[in-house]
Amino acid sequence: MTENELYDLWCANAKEDPDLRTELESIKNDSDAIIDRFYRDLEFGTGGLRGVIGAGTNRMNIYTVRRATQGFADYLNQEYTSPSVAISYDSRIKSDVFSKAAAEVLAANGIKVHIYTELMPTPCLSWAVRALKCQGGIMVTASHNPAKYNGYKVYGEDGCQITLRGAEIILEKINSLDIFNGVKTSSFDEELAKGNIKYIAEDVIEDFYKHVLAEGINTDLCASSGLKVVYTPLNGTGNKPVREILKRIGITDVTVVKEQEDPDGNFTTCPYPNPEIREALEVGLRYCNEVKPDLLLATDPDCDRVGIAVPDGNGGYALFSGNEVGALLLEYICQQRIKKGTMPRNPIAIKTIVTTDIVSLIGKEYGVEIIDVLTGFKFIGEQIGLLEAKGEENRYIWGFEESYGYLSGSYVRDKDAVNASMLICEMAAYYRTQGITLIEARENMYKKYGVFYQTLYSFTFEGASGMKKMAEIMETLRNNHPSEIAGLKVVRFDDYKESTSKDIATGTVTELTLPKSNVLAFFLEGGSKVIVRPSGTEPKIKTYLTAKQPTHEEAEALEKKLHDEFSKNFE
Repeated sequence: MTENELYDLWCANAKEDPDLRTELESIKNDSDAIIDRFYRDLEFGTGGLRGVIGAGTNRMNIYTVRRATQGFADYLNQEYTSPSVAISYDSRIKSDVFSKAAAEVLAANGIKVHIYTELMPTPCLSWAVRALKCQGGIMVTASHNPAKYNGYKVYGEDGCQITLRGAEIILEKINSLDIFNGVKTSSFDEELAKGNIKYIAEDVIEDFYKHVLAEGINTDLCASSGLKVVYTPLNGTGNKPVREILKRIGITDVTVVKEQEDPDGNFTTCPYPNPEIREALEVGLRYCNEVKPDLLLATDPDCDRVGIAVPDGNGGYALFSGNEVGALLLEYICQQRIKKGTMPRNPIAIKTIVTTDIVSLIGKEYGVEIIDVLTGFKFIGEQIGLLEAKGEENRYIWGFEESYGYLSGSYVRDKDAVNASMLICEMAAYYRTQGITLIEARENMYKKYGVFYQTLYSFTFEGASGMKKMAEIMETLRNNHPSEIAGLKVVRFDDYKESTSKDIATGTVTELTLPKSNVLAFFLEGGSKVIVRPSGTEPKIKTYLTAKQPTHEEAEALEKKLHDEFSKNFE
C-alpha cells in the first residue's frame, strides 16, 4: 500500500483512541506528515519497539503495540505450553494504556499475565519474570528518550531482553499480521475477573528488595557515616524503590527534588530525562547549591540507569561519567570483597566493547577475569545466564556499560539503578568514613592506572532520508576507513559486522567471535580508540571516543582533536 492508502485505512479503522482520531484529521492534507507516519512499520529490533507516540505504522500507539504483542504471543505459544508473561511500565505518556493493551492481547491468546499495580522499574520487570517463572516479559518504556517517545521491550524466560533468534522469529510473525484484523484482543477487566490477568503481589516486590540489599558490602556503616544525598527520580519509577532501599541501609538524610518527584510523562523540568547529560540534572544541581550534599543521585524514568554529581572542591559539583562510576565501583567491590573474604574464586566482571578499557587494568590488579560483550546489557545478562547454567553464577561480581547501567548480582538480568544507587551511596559513605571524597577516589584511580577520558557523541538523521544516509556513512567508514585520526595512526581495525580484526602494520586478519553487529572500532597508537555504530532504537549514529594520556589536560585536548576530525564523517 502507498502511504496515502495506509492513511485512509487508518482513518477508517483506528477509532478506539480519540487522540489518534484527532491527529489523523489534523494531517489530512499534509503529505509530508502522512509519509512520515506511514512510510514504514515501526521497527521491531532486538530490544522491541521504540518510537514517537502518535498515529500511523511508524508510531507508538495501541495498534502497533497490539500487533507486536500478537507476534510475541504467537512466538510464546509456539515455543511453550501454557506460557505466562510479566508486564511493567514507567511514567511515560500512555505507558499504562500500552501495558494494558498488551495484557489484553496476551490474555486473548490464552497466555497468563502478571502485571504490576503501578509503574515499576525495568529491573523489577526482569525480577518478576524470574520470580514468577514466566516465559516472557514486557516493559513499556522509552528509557531516557524525550517525552514524545515511548517504547516496548520484550524479555525472555531468563529475565534478559529477548535473544537475537527470538527477536527474528517474533519479527517474522509480526510481519505476517494485519494490524487491524490479525490481532486477538479482549477486555482487561473481564480477564482480570477470570484470573487470566493477575496483579503482582507485594511479596514479589519485597523479595526484590531483599536481593538488592544482599548485594551490600558495607551497608552497616551507612547510618553513622553522615552521608547527605540529593535524589531525583526524574519524574520516573525510581522514586519509591530507591528511597526505600536507601532508608533500609540507614541513609536518611535524603532531599528529594520536588519538581521531579512525582510521575510525569511530560518531563516538564527535564526535556531530556537522561542522567548522562547535564541538562537533566540542572534542577537537582540547584538543590545541591542550597543543601550542599555529598552526592547528587539521578535515576532515569525506568530506573535502569543512574547518574551522579559530587562536590568538586571548588564550590561546584562535578558530573561523573558512566565509565568513571562503573570503574570506581568495580575497584571498590574488589577491594572490599577481598578484605572481607567474600570474593569468589575466579571472579568475573563483564563490560561492553564501548566501555572503558581501564577495567582491564583493574581486573589484572585484583585477579578478575574481564569479559567483553556487544553493546546492550542483554549481552551481559546472557553471560550471567551461561555462568548460571554451569552452576557458577557466584563468580559474577560486576557488570556495566558506559551508558550508566550497572548490576552487581545475578538476581536480575538487566541493569538495575536501584542496586547501583545503593552501591554508589554505600561507596560514598565508606570513603567518607575514611576521609576521602569521591573526587579524590577518582583521582587516586587515575594516578594508579592512567587517565582514560571517554566521551559519546550522537549524530541524528531523521526520517527516510536519514536512515539511508546512516547506511551510506557506515559503508564508507567500513570500506574506506582512515589510516590515522587526529595525527594518531590506526593500528587495528575491527569490523564486528564482518567479524574481522585487522592488524594494520602486518595486514594479519583474525576472526572476532562475538555475534555480528554493525560496529566499527579504530584502535589508535598509545591506547586511544574510536568506536562507531548506528543506534538500534533511535535514528542516530553514535561515536565513542577514548583519549588515553598521562594527565586530564592532555586527555581532554586529545579528545577534542579526535572529535573535531572524526565528526567530519557525519556532515
